[in-house]
Amino acid sequence: MTRQEINEKKQLEIIKEQNKEKLKKFIKLFLKIIFFLIISITIFFYYTTNISTVKIKVREYRIINKKIPSNFNGLKIIQLSDLHYGSTMFLEEVKNIVSISNARNPDLIVFTGNLIDKNYKLTTKEQEKIINEFTKLNSSLGKYAILGEEDNNYFTTIMNQSNFTILKNESELLYNEENYPILLTGVSTPIKNKEDLDIAYSYFNDPNHISNIFNITILHQPDYVDKIITNYQIDLFLAGHSHNGNIRIPFLNYAIKKEGAKKYDQDYYSLPNSKLYISSGLGTNNSNSIRLFCRPSINFYRLSNK
Repeated sequence: MTRQEINEKKQLEIIKEQNKEKLKKFIKLFLKIIFFLIISITIFFYYTTNISTVKIKVREYRIINKKIPSNFNGLKIIQLSDLHYGSTMFLEEVKNIVSISNARNPDLIVFTGNLIDKNYKLTTKEQEKIINEFTKLNSSLGKYAILGEEDNNYFTTIMNQSNFTILKNESELLYNEENYPILLTGVSTPIKNKEDLDIAYSYFNDPNHISNIFNITILHQPDYVDKIITNYQIDLFLAGHSHNGNIRIPFLNYAIKKEGAKKYDQDYYSLPNSKLYISSGLGTNNSNSIRLFCRPSINFYRLSNK
């Protein structure tokens, strides 16, 4: 073998060794990437299904309006919404919700729709336990609820037996020790026509109504707000349904929007002569059973006239 042939052979051996080293490095890098992806996906899945779906956040808001009577100054309202029991919320979560709510000593509790997940078969025993827990919710001025688009006979039975008053296009005057009240209206889903609104807000057509009464409307689907404010002056709306998107991507303003919450899906909107607050809800639904940057919430409001 000539010197040139020996050199060529050595060069080939060197190139083979270099290629082997490159392949080893590539395999190591590939395995690291796969491992990182597996860990990331596992953490993401665990967080979105086991942490961000059940770790309830209390959102606190101060509602300032000069129309609020002095005897309602400091009034505390708890809003619960979109429990979707049977999705990510079960009995232990319900107990936690009751505990969190009662710890704030609310004067008024409102539930803005969708109690039981539409695809969940609730047992009689579960229903009794939910009623037992909801009965423990305490509020000095009462507990009120409206139906969501998924609510059925479970809702009516549980709410009635838990001492909630279900408002179906109805209003109630709420008194707090003195004779000057505020007005609470519950608007049903769906609003079919203007006649539905006229029934819900019949108080304003009473010749003896208080013209400057501070009024609150609870409704499920927030997009109905535009229909209402076209016809009536409402001071405060409390809505649900949107879940605030369930998945929100910071800085991109991305959210999953549902029918009935296409225009209004975030947590707060300032409207002409009115304010709209939308709960992110407590549970999830089968079409979107995870949460990301949008934890379940209990909304807590304090009224103030200055």
